[in-house]
Amino acid sequence: MKRLSDIKFSTLDLVPVRENGSAAQSLRNSLDLAQHVEKFGYTRFWVAEHHNMDGIASSATSVLLGYLAGGTSTIRVGSGGVMLPNHAPLVIAEQFGTLESLYPGRIDLGLGRAPGSDQMTARALRRERSGSADDFPEDVAELVRYLGPRTPDQRIIAMPGTGTNVPVWLLGSSLFSAQLAGERGLPYAFASHFAPRYMHEAIRVYRNHFKPSAVLDKPYVMLGVPLVAADTDEQADYLATSVYQRILALMRGQSLVQRPPVDTMDGLWLPHERDAVRDFLGLAMVGSPQKIRAKLEVLIEQTQADELIFTCDLYEHAHRVHSYELLSQVMKG
Repeated sequence: MKRLSDIKFSTLDLVPVRENGSAAQSLRNSLDLAQHVEKFGYTRFWVAEHHNMDGIASSATSVLLGYLAGGTSTIRVGSGGVMLPNHAPLVIAEQFGTLESLYPGRIDLGLGRAPGSDQMTARALRRERSGSADDFPEDVAELVRYLGPRTPDQRIIAMPGTGTNVPVWLLGSSLFSAQLAGERGLPYAFASHFAPRYMHEAIRVYRNHFKPSAVLDKPYVMLGVPLVAADTDEQADYLATSVYQRILALMRGQSLVQRPPVDTMDGLWLPHERDAVRDFLGLAMVGSPQKIRAKLEVLIEQTQADELIFTCDLYEHAHRVHSYELLSQVMKG
């Protein structure tokens, strides 16, 4: 059985934009956070592709990764993930081949099959491209070929990209990518930070379908976990209200800019909205280090995950940094 100290721990940064803040400040905060968690011992720092969301500044994912990798020295940086239906596989191979050429051994390419946006925005992104989620398995295979060794009869190459063998992960919030990742022998990251309901089933499907590959001889599972760590349970509960407001706004189709914490959510949400937000955040680790340690031990016992990737969406940047520092102490035992 795995212990907490056996588990790798990583960061997923949604590069949040706060009320009365700016994208520029959010991007600088992202680098500052990456530099801190590198010192705290985190394995990787990922950012996700989202579009048409005023509260998330990571839309140009590969550009941002270059900035983050250039400002750090050891932590792995990567996408969690690139929404592949939005892009031609060759373009992504060239972008991540360039990153790997500049920062060798530090780049991860996590791939998702959702648009990372609404359908209108997806059409604006793709224009005349015919790509869709249905093409995802073929697109993944094409992308992996571009990043692999060049073959004698290969007519199209990614330059940079060919021969870089950038590690490819499949990401998902349903069972489709779990099965595909298993069949391809790729590492799998489940989006339990917003879809915890399907977590156990997705893990089971992935492990049951796993076939050893050139990159993995056994399944490798990473789980997304929302985090609000503070010195006391009461402080964490207070800070978490910023997260609740953000998820509530997402469900209502409102602005996603971060809002400051409040003393109570009473009057801000209806009972069914409260329940929906709590379901969304069903895996959230909210509390003092002692409380979080106990919950994480249960999670590892139930899932036997290999790695946890935490997202922490607090209003004050200093509180986010402190939250990740407290977590690192928990994870190291």
